[in-house]
Amino acid sequence: MPSKRSTSSSSKKSNDALTLLKADHDKVKKMFKEFERLNNDESDEECEQLAKQICNELKIHTTIEEEIFYPEARSAIEDDDLLDEAEVEHASAKELIEQIESTSSADEKFAAKVSVLGEYVNHHIKEEQDEMFPQCKKAKMDLQGIGEKLMQRKQELMSEMGMDSEEGEEAGEAATGGARRSSSRGGQASRAGR
Repeated sequence: MPSKRSTSSSSKKSNDALTLLKADHDKVKKMFKEFERLNNDESDEECEQLAKQICNELKIHTTIEEEIFYPEARSAIEDDDLLDEAEVEHASAKELIEQIESTSSADEKFAAKVSVLGEYVNHHIKEEQDEMFPQCKKAKMDLQGIGEKLMQRKQELMSEMGMDSEEGEEAGEAATGGARRSSSRGGQASRAGR
């Protein structure tokens, strides 16, 4: 019996909005670290592929936050300045994403742009997790219901972008060190996905 309770409790928590957003944060932070490692190894093709995955993950994440999470947070917490800053940070990140997507690893500033994007994103994540998320918890938002909306919209966006959950998992796997293992099939996957 106790294991049943813990299973349903962990299942509930995994659909919680803050848990889902934090999982996205953790995933992209790992991807930026992997990019840095690949860049130091001068693996241009792998860097370019990973940068594309980072940009896709961030586009999806910023969309679900802006469409669903931020409006809910804005109506629940009394910190418009924090939410305004988060939206401005998203706009800055989107500009860098556009620049990264319009170039290749052959561009002399490609790696610098990805690194700066990583710095912006890490700063943004810290503010959300240290300041915004605790206020959202305290405000007793319907984090379960919002989490379900976030997950549904995320799946829609992934489908629209031609990504599937397997591709997202492979990107996460690459970010956690599985890039070497999957690099031979990763090239095939990227060619098939184009």
